[in-house]
Amino acid sequence: MKLYIDNHVIEPKADQSLFDIVKELGYIKGKLSTDPIVAKLAGRVFTLNYVPLRAKDVTPDRETIRTAVEASGGNIRLFSYNDPLGREAYVRTAQFIIFLAFERLYKGAVAKMSCTLGNSIYFNVCGTENFSADDLANEVQRIVDEDIPLLRRRIPIDDAIEHYKLKGQDDKTRLLKYRGKTYFTVYEHEGFADYFYGEMAPSTSFLRLWSIVEAKNGFIFVLPDQKNPDRVSVYREMPNFFNIYSEGERWSELMGCETVADLNELTENGKIRELIRVNEALHEKRFSQIADMICERGSKAVMLAGPSSSGKTTSANRLATQLRVHGKSPILMSLDDYYIDRDKIAPGPDGKIDLEHINTIDTELFGKHLRELFEGKEVEIPTFSFKLGKRVWTGHKMQLKENSVIIVEGIHGLNPVLVPDDLDPKLVFRLFVSPLLPLNFDYHNRIPTSTLRLLRRTVRDFEGRGASVQRTLDMWDSVRRGEERWIFPYQENADVIFNSSTLYELAVIKKYIYPLLVQVDPSDECYEQVRAMVGLLNYVREADVEDEIPPTSIVREFIGGNSFYR
Repeated sequence: MKLYIDNHVIEPKADQSLFDIVKELGYIKGKLSTDPIVAKLAGRVFTLNYVPLRAKDVTPDRETIRTAVEASGGNIRLFSYNDPLGREAYVRTAQFIIFLAFERLYKGAVAKMSCTLGNSIYFNVCGTENFSADDLANEVQRIVDEDIPLLRRRIPIDDAIEHYKLKGQDDKTRLLKYRGKTYFTVYEHEGFADYFYGEMAPSTSFLRLWSIVEAKNGFIFVLPDQKNPDRVSVYREMPNFFNIYSEGERWSELMGCETVADLNELTENGKIRELIRVNEALHEKRFSQIADMICERGSKAVMLAGPSSSGKTTSANRLATQLRVHGKSPILMSLDDYYIDRDKIAPGPDGKIDLEHINTIDTELFGKHLRELFEGKEVEIPTFSFKLGKRVWTGHKMQLKENSVIIVEGIHGLNPVLVPDDLDPKLVFRLFVSPLLPLNFDYHNRIPTSTLRLLRRTVRDFEGRGASVQRTLDMWDSVRRGEERWIFPYQENADVIFNSSTLYELAVIKKYIYPLLVQVDPSDECYEQVRAMVGLLNYVREADVEDEIPPTSIVREFIGGNSFYR
């Protein structure tokens, strides 16, 4: 058997792990920016504790090749913190260590993984009055120094349920009833057993860079800097984002839908229909409140931004409806129409045009038009032809009336370069839309907002644009990089952040996406992302309740039947 890592050809020894191999190759240097954390074989991610050649597979007559090694042809790719796969494994490793440290210090208390705040994670703590972020940090460091191997094993599902029942972890006990398999995979140490739905680093010593900051009702875990992984990120408070997420958590608690197990039970007993009605009513109320704020301020333009698949188009239309209730005459505009002609954009170092870059927008022309509209002048608005890759002028003219409000939708909507500095700040209202899903797997495992958005986009791209799962996933990393650079840094500039998630949508969207995901071949490059989405959806009970979802719902933007698209 031969393995291929970069330009190295290796003949592994029996029971030698990938970690042993990369150490021999000199890849482990104590730097997060370069040290491998996980490996990929034939579309699947593996821990570096993976053993390519087991002694039991070697006999005098033959050498049995493991399935993943055979499927990959022995080609192994390594991923450090610089890659999303490496970062995700690093975060899972941090989760294990944090919850192990918490159990050592505060038996009987509960720590809950809540939300990400930039490059940090907020954990909520309850059940103890003696919590100290410094004590927790010291215990985490002790576990890191212990260099505990992170090895997983399968246990019967009934044993897992019994274990968590004895621990009083009802959130996990109820979730595992929906697993649908006879086993459960765990990492364990000192009687603490948990799993974080993906691979981790080889041992606790890999958690090299981090800090813990005390926060209201809990603590903040600060991760390494994504741009320079060899240093810890500088923690920056995000009060607007945190308050909106916390509000979503309070509503999920009031509606009895904090975890996937809660959602499944509501699906099974039919109460998911009430959940849909309340969720949609909350959205409508919030749009009404935002319209009130816009009118009270006397704003003439709403700059609406948000990441991919956050529901910006539906949000713009629903806000327009609420503004009409106030007697306003809303006008919808798209920043896409201010794209610069493709042949006038200089490509990047890789020879490709970065379509997420702010420099692809004619910000000078947009600012000029905005000023002239506010002055009451008539302006001819361009239309961008994606087919031709250039702006066309079709005689589309616009002039604001006394009761007009422009709603400008686009990913760069909150970027300050779009609005001239000398305009009256009251005239421009900034709205950020993002699905900040407060629903958790269980208290130790959250469902990332990016995962919900990816599920939404995959369904929408297939249903509305004929794009395959593979095509959507192939673009996703590029989309995320653009968001990290051009959208999220400005979200705290918003006057209002609107949470466009719904607690019920996973149960609805499963019917649309699951059949697409299970058709992806295991050898496909995107298979690891597909496995993660399938793994999530395997725990979710499908709900056939589309008749309850109104045509103006944000969910309709992705599953179809949205009245704003007719």
